[in-house]
Amino acid sequence: MSDTETLYDGKWLRLMRRGRWEYAERTNPGGGVMIIAVTPEDRLLFVEQYRPALQAMTIEMPAGLVGDVADNAGENAVEAADRELLEETGYAARRITFLMAGPTSSGMSNEILAFVRAYDLTRTACGGGDETEDILVHEVPRREAAAWLVEKIRAGYSIDPKMFAGLYLLEHGETLFGPG
Repeated sequence: MSDTETLYDGKWLRLMRRGRWEYAERTNPGGGVMIIAVTPEDRLLFVEQYRPALQAMTIEMPAGLVGDVADNAGENAVEAADRELLEETGYAARRITFLMAGPTSSGMSNEILAFVRAYDLTRTACGGGDETEDILVHEVPRREAAAWLVEKIRAGYSIDPKMFAGLYLLEHGETLFGPG
């Protein structure tokens, strides 16, 4: 095993080199969480926002970092999902279950992303993100979600392929991983 060298150490990311391999590390210990959330009207929640790394508008499921807020440094993925869902969409969930976690891009980063499912949603706030975010919430009929995402791709939006994994987990997550 080669020695590991730190090339850059930032607030949320660290750039590393091990031998010839360069990769990014998340500096928050909890990784990220993506929330699969459906309203009582059977509408899937998506968020639209500008992402500077891509220099493009994206459509995503509500998501965020685990343990990135000082007051919540020890939170788990379900606790972070509860906080992020309310912050980004204005919806609170009565129940959130953990489905699975895995690497987002194992060849480039050590980031682990957890998928969770939010149930029994109630609108309790405006949403839109925190003071650093400008998030637009979309409520898309569940049966139209995949086609809606494809339309957004054709319209020039950047759509993370994990959105389609989220749609799959919406339909099959409990069968694969249990009811939480």
